[in-house]
Amino acid sequence: MTKKVIVLGEAREGALRNVSFETIAAAKKISGGGEVVAVLLGDSVQSLAAEMIHYGADRAVTVEHPHLRSYTSDGFSQAFMAVVESESPDAVVFGHTALGKDLSPKVASKLKSGLISDVTDIEGEGADAVFIRPIFSGKAFEKVKIKDGIDFITIRPNNIEPLAHDASRSGDVSSLSVDITNLRTVIKEVVRKSTEGVDLSEAKVIVAGGRGVKSEDGFEPLKELANLLGGAVGASRGACDADYCDYSLQIGQTGKVVTPDLYIAAGISGAIQHLAGMSNSKIIVAINKDPEANIFKVADYGIVGDLFEVIPMLTEEFKKMKAN
Repeated sequence: MTKKVIVLGEAREGALRNVSFETIAAAKKISGGGEVVAVLLGDSVQSLAAEMIHYGADRAVTVEHPHLRSYTSDGFSQAFMAVVESESPDAVVFGHTALGKDLSPKVASKLKSGLISDVTDIEGEGADAVFIRPIFSGKAFEKVKIKDGIDFITIRPNNIEPLAHDASRSGDVSSLSVDITNLRTVIKEVVRKSTEGVDLSEAKVIVAGGRGVKSEDGFEPLKELANLLGGAVGASRGACDADYCDYSLQIGQTGKVVTPDLYIAAGISGAIQHLAGMSNSKIIVAINKDPEANIFKVADYGIVGDLFEVIPMLTEEFKKMKAN
């Protein structure tokens, strides 16, 4: 049996986040050959709809309203529920992002649907789809199958490969007018912290530092290596607590959960809370002076040494490789 699946695209500063395309790939499997409808909410998102279609959506629905300029759970849930009522989908897919984690339970409860969150893989297609998600801080995985009602899932970024971009794909783009009222929260101003480089949650390469970096300046070699590799800089809770860096860089059970292709852990001991946030990375390289450090238990490659000697050496070698 085929299914109609709607996916929520996420835009940031006028551009779609990569997780938007990953949700389409997940929706294709869930649909079993059915229709995938992309949904975009904002004050100016019409121009982004074609990109969702290029990545596999069959058509797109946009809702534009001044109250959707900045995210609020009240505004976005009203807009999204209007799309659900109009489309009557069999399944809904969000990204397991800050927005998705906040909005999905609200929408799922309105739909009287169960919610499978933080899905990292999907086995089978259509009615046979089985959703895989980590439990116990990533120590085990469970397989979940929906028996009744709407399939409602959130997918962890960087786990489901997007479909190939096809600029020749075309599909209908429609707009839906929604009257958004009775907002309990109004965003007057958004003050962003100055950030550089790649979004940590979607980075393919992450260079992370722990207490072993010793200071704020100790992160500079890590930033240089991350920039060279087109990646992002992360940190352990210990490094953040020591004021070496901002908490926005924290990776772990109480920070961001990441799954890059390459994770370089420099001066990180490997506390269980940190491992919960990065242990599912595809390749893990650990650099630590202590050969008994817990991080080596999850590492694919380990280097016992001083990070302030090893990181510059790695940087120089990568520069040579890029030059060739």
